[in-house]
Amino acid sequence: MCGMPQQPPVRSTPTRASRPDASMSLLTNVMDHSLDDGYAEAAARKRASGDGGMPKTLRAKLGLAAGLVLAALVVTVGAAQARVAAPAVAKEREELIDRIDRETEAADKLEDSVDKLRDNVSARQREALKKTGDSDQTELLGLLAGSTEVRGPGVKLVVDDAKEATTEGDGDPRETSGFSDTGRVRDRDMQRVVNGLWESGAEAVSINGQRLTTLSAIRAAGEAILVDNKPLVPPYTVLAVGDGKGMSGRFQNSADGLYLHALQENFGIRTAISVEDDLRLPAAPSVTVRTAQQKTEKGTS
Repeated sequence: MCGMPQQPPVRSTPTRASRPDASMSLLTNVMDHSLDDGYAEAAARKRASGDGGMPKTLRAKLGLAAGLVLAALVVTVGAAQARVAAPAVAKEREELIDRIDRETEAADKLEDSVDKLRDNVSARQREALKKTGDSDQTELLGLLAGSTEVRGPGVKLVVDDAKEATTEGDGDPRETSGFSDTGRVRDRDMQRVVNGLWESGAEAVSINGQRLTTLSAIRAAGEAILVDNKPLVPPYTVLAVGDGKGMSGRFQNSADGLYLHALQENFGIRTAISVEDDLRLPAAPSVTVRTAQQKTEKGTS
């Protein structure tokens, strides 16, 4: 058609295909340039000058080889010494264990020997007491001194720590009032229990099989209770020979019995008392005769 200028056709600009990882340009740059440009240039210069890689001269190679050999030698010697020393250490340990076992066995034998000698001495002392005076007085003396075995009716009293007893606190024995609540039985508690039983008519008393005499002592060593320097383990079983029913009633109504009841109510100390028809108390391990002299009667002239 004439008179109408033709407009050029519109051409669309072709679009470049975008990279799949275009959105991760930072990560891509890090992956493509893992080595900093400055380090890369330095490495290139070093390779160009011939300084990089393995040593070039024979002397340098020999020095490197000597260093490697020396390092290998040190490692080998250390491993060999450790391998050689291990059996020696094990042997010394076994010898030490054997020595401990031998010494322990020797100590046990000595302790058994001491116990036998102590029993022999006690038997000789009892025989000597029987030869002086009448038999009734000798039997009473042996009973009071704890040198003879006792069997008869009486009372069984068990005293134990509280269920949730702790070892916290100052560890001092309890006093009559104001003692700390640790839930543990103290030596003063057992002293009051034993004294209360004596006052209630007990003729012979033992704690955990340990016979008490007129010379016995109840003491504390840290948290442990000692009877004649022998540690006791709770629960503490106290056996007292005598009039069982009467002694039980008198003890529970006494000041010491009420004290024990207060420990049970306020501090959780566990107690149990029962009347027994037949109790057997052993003789004391050793009774020391400090002085002995024959009784003489003055005659009339």
